[in-house]
Amino acid sequence: MKTTGRCYCGSLKYEIDGQAEAAFQCHCRECQYITGGNPNIVMVFPKNAFRYVDGNPKKFARADLETPVTRHFCEKCGTAMGTESPARPNSMIVKVGTLDDPSAFSAQAAIFTCDIQPFHHLPDGLPVFEKRPPKK
Repeated sequence: MKTTGRCYCGSLKYEIDGQAEAAFQCHCRECQYITGGNPNIVMVFPKNAFRYVDGNPKKFARADLETPVTRHFCEKCGTAMGTESPARPNSMIVKVGTLDDPSAFSAQAAIFTCDIQPFHHLPDGLPVFEKRPPKK
């Protein structure tokens, strides 16, 4: 299955040749900063299945953290594209809003609900986890 996406201005485009490993809402406080207050809505793909086909992202990782995530974004329009996380070293965590077809997203879980805000929405029946779900 091929998945495609881009930033708001179209300077960065990507393709993914592979199935999603996970799809979730992350409610952690760090994600709230990155999204402007909402949960981070993401799909996780194998890193080797993800590639930029147009442009190169700028990357940011906090130097004051022991194991920071690396955030990819468009330097022209500022669109946050996704994240590489030490917790998922072989994965690319892609922001659903950058998908050409975001309707492909269906949340499998909500994580870090310890930081949930009253204005965040949790669909009925969605599995929720205070932190990360246990490894399978």
